[in-house]
Parts: sequence; structure tokens; C-alpha cells
Amino acid sequence: MSKLKSAAGLVLSLLIAMPPGVFASSHREAPITALDHTADITDFYAFVSYDHPDRVTFVLNVDPFLQPSNGPNYFPFDPSIVYQIKIDNDHDARADVIFQFRFQTHILDAGLPVGYAGAGNGVNAPANSPAPIKPGTPIVPPAITSLTGDGAAGLSLQQTFSVNMIKGDRDIALTNTTGSPLIAVPSNVGPRTMPDYNALATQGIYDLQGRDGDSNIRVFAGTAADPFFIDLGATFDSLNYRAGTGVEALTPEQDADDQLSSAPNSVAGFNVNTIAIEVPIKLLTCDGALHAATDPKGTIGTWATTSRTEITIRRFANPALNFGRLAQIQRFGNPLINELIIGTGSKDFWSMSEPVKDMQFASFDLDPLIGRVFNAVYGFKIPTPPRTDLLPLVTYAAPIAPKGTPAGPIADLMRLNTGVPPTPKAQRKRLGLIAGDPAGFPNGRRLTDDVVDIVERVGVGGILSPGFNVAPNNLLGDGVNAPDVPPQEMFPYVHFAYSGRNSRHISPGDPTGCGDQPTSSSMQNSDAPPANQGGPSPCPVD
Repeated sequence: MSKLKSAAGLVLSLLIAMPPGVFASSHREAPITALDHTADITDFYAFVSYDHPDRVTFVLNVDPFLQPSNGPNYFPFDPSIVYQIKIDNDHDARADVIFQFRFQTHILDAGLPVGYAGAGNGVNAPANSPAPIKPGTPIVPPAITSLTGDGAAGLSLQQTFSVNMIKGDRDIALTNTTGSPLIAVPSNVGPRTMPDYNALATQGIYDLQGRDGDSNIRVFAGTAADPFFIDLGATFDSLNYRAGTGVEALTPEQDADDQLSSAPNSVAGFNVNTIAIEVPIKLLTCDGALHAATDPKGTIGTWATTSRTEITIRRFANPALNFGRLAQIQRFGNPLINELIIGTGSKDFWSMSEPVKDMQFASFDLDPLIGRVFNAVYGFKIPTPPRTDLLPLVTYAAPIAPKGTPAGPIADLMRLNTGVPPTPKAQRKRLGLIAGDPAGFPNGRRLTDDVVDIVERVGVGGILSPGFNVAPNNLLGDGVNAPDVPPQEMFPYVHFAYSGRNSRHISPGDPTGCGDQPTSSSMQNSDAPPANQGGPSPCPVD
């Protein structure tokens, strides 16, 4: 903590170009992504893998607020978009390693009116079937139990994808170690169509290899439960929060419970499209080696982008052709994106720009308007601009990067010290680094890190500035302390998708809900969570 405070004393000139973001995550935050939802990056995560501390897991989520029951095509990835995860390993805010993901849609049964169908061992036409369909003719395929083979007969809408790793001038295709295609996991239609969805989704975890023998890379792509958590309704109602003290601050009891939600989680119950990749740290560092937390070579910066190809040609009865140069639609580094900082007229320009050029957005950051709104609405004191206390979020600085690490240019990258081991589950803190958990945000970002409360306290409350680590500044929060359903403890970490048939949105205290739950959950899922984790008690199936 003392190191983080001392960073505020670094040279002010480094901060003149501080990039955007002091609040929340990125669900429809800019005009261009409000209209182009498949290119909208909702969240980006990077952390040292819990069960493989020699690897880093990246999770890129796109396409917000996917209603689980919204068929018949549900929510495929967009074949005209190139999804990219970029890594800077020499502290210049430019990409040195890039992972590119491209998707292709296949319609396997052109006569089927829905994307996915199946029941039991299949359903045939009955004896009284009207002509010209003969009795015994297959009508409904068997339940979907596999991504390939006979158990996949009902997967009419199938997406395959490719993964390429770009290092310098080398473009390396990463392929399935079995030689089979990579198939994206479809949405969870329901228990008749997909009787064991968790088992089906697990089949979508693939081991990859490169031509140079690169191994220990795992990938997953498909629909999953959105792990983000926030009271969005209160946020956009001019910060009309429901927290316990009446000044947008939690009570000490609410703050101490990392699983409690005293306000509705607006994202609960919605799915999101997820790309997760686990990569050996040796493939990410500048010298191909593992480094201790004290070695500057062990700290990387990372961000994600979505880009559209310049040309798309739609052809009747054939897949569209997508080619040409790439135009970036959005980027995502820290979960401090531009909903409430960047002016609406600049949001699209910010989304399409490169982190290394973030000096052009300085005017929005040295005196963030959101801080003045909090000050005006709730009356508590905030730091006097220009803000120098946020420097570790936008340069390679302590306490994330060790002493001797070049600061680099001001840039919105998520910094991750790969030498810091993962924190065991029992010791993890939702408030991450400011609560003494060295593996938590802003040292990377885990799915359970409460970035809303963290950035309110640091970015608005200024608790890293002398004299501001006091109530209510150090108790600011939206009242949502945890995801609606817990993430997994192993790759791909996301909770698999909510069921379209058996899940519904429930407000806290709703008498039509499922009784007392361990959290004030806005959504309960009748399907059991993955076998390696616990979770809220399921709703009964009517």
C-alpha cells in the first residue's frame, strides 16, 4: 500500500497524457459499439492461472446482455470480426505478441428452422403422420451430447474458429493437437436439447500446438455466463445508488462480506460470448523465460481489440466473404473504460485509437468529471486536480512493476506482473491490491475482482492520496460484491452459459424466487454449476 501511495510522487509530466477511464466496465459504452454489439468488448481479464502458475489466462468477453432464451439462432461470433489479444513485453506500449481469433459459421441442416434441436434418442414421425412424410421418418434429431459425431446431429448452426499467434514477423497457426477443427461452444438451449450442458461445454476446451513445438496452450470459445457485476441501473440514474449509508458508501459490514450483494446485479442472468486462452509465460516475455516478481522482464502490458475487415460480400446460400484491411472498432485495457469519462463526441475516436497515442485524451483525465459529480451529489471531499495518484494504472510503475522497470509511454494497458503467484481461493480479496491481495486488480484482473468498488475508491475517492483513505471514500461501492454465479477454479474459469429454458431474472426479495439464497441474486439458474465449484441453490424446474 505504501508503495502504491509513493507512486503519486512521480514526475507530473508523465501524467499529462493519462488515458481515459475511472469507472466500471464496457457494456455499450460508445455510440459505435451501441450499434455494433458483436464488436463490443464487455470485459477483458488477465491473470496468472490458478492451477498452472507458469501460465497466464486471458479472457475476452464480447457482445453484452445476451438473453439466454433468445433463439432460434442465439448469439454466434461475428465472422467479419477479428478478435485480438495483444501483449507488450518490452514496455513501449506496442504489441510484441498477438493472438488472433477468426470464426466461420456453418449451416449443417439447411431445412431445420432453428439453430439447435434435439430430444432423447431422436423423435420419428408417428404412425398417423400425414403424407408425404412416412411413419418412422426422423423428425427431431437426438439430444445434443457432443460437439462432433452422432451426438452433434442437432447442431445445425456450427461455428469453427482459428487461432494465430503473431510474434514479430512470424504468423504461427495454432492448431488442435488432435488435428480436429476448433468448434465454438453453442448457447445453452435447455435440458431437453442439451441434457448435460456442462459436459458439452467442457468438450470445447482444446489443447493447441504451433509449428515450432509451442505447447501447453489451451483455448475455449463459446457462450458463457457474464461474470461482470454492477448495479448499472443506479449508476446511470445519475449515481442513484442503494448503498447502506446513504452517501454511496457501504456499511463496514457490507464491505467486509466479499460475497454479499445488497443491490441488484444488472448483468446477472445474461450470457456473453467468451474467448479464453491460457498461454505459457515463456511465450509472452521478451526473452522467453520465467521471471521473479522483482525482475522487470516479468511485467507485461496487455489489451484486447475487435476489428472488422474492410470488405464483406454476402452471397446467397454461401458463407459471406470477409477480406481486406482491418478497421479497429474497440479496444480494452483496464476496466476503467470510457462510459463516464470520455465525452460522447470522442468515445468512438478513443475506441479506434492505439494505447500508445493516449496523450491526446489528457483533457478528460486530469480533472475527471465523474469525480466532481460524486462530490456534488454526495458531498464528500475528493483530491484536487491534476490527479497524480493514478499513475500506476497507466505506466509500468510500483506496486505492479518492480523497481527498475521502464515506465514507458502513458497508455491504457492492463499491467500484469507474471512473477506474482496466484492467491489461494481462501485468501483472495475482491478489492485486490488495495486490500493486500497482490494477485488482484490492478495487477491484472481476475473474474471475481470488484473493479467497480476499486475504481470508485481509487479513481473517485482518491484513497491513494494522503488524507483521503477515510470514510466514506474508502467505503464507496455499488452494493454488488460478487458475480451472480461463481466462476470456475480452473480453465476456462467462466461459469458455463445460463440455460435458455430454465433460467429467469429475479429481483432480490422477489416472492416468486427460490427462497433464501447465499447472495441477493438477480438471477438463478436451474442447471447445476460445473462440478468443480459450488454455487447458489438452483431454482426448481416447473
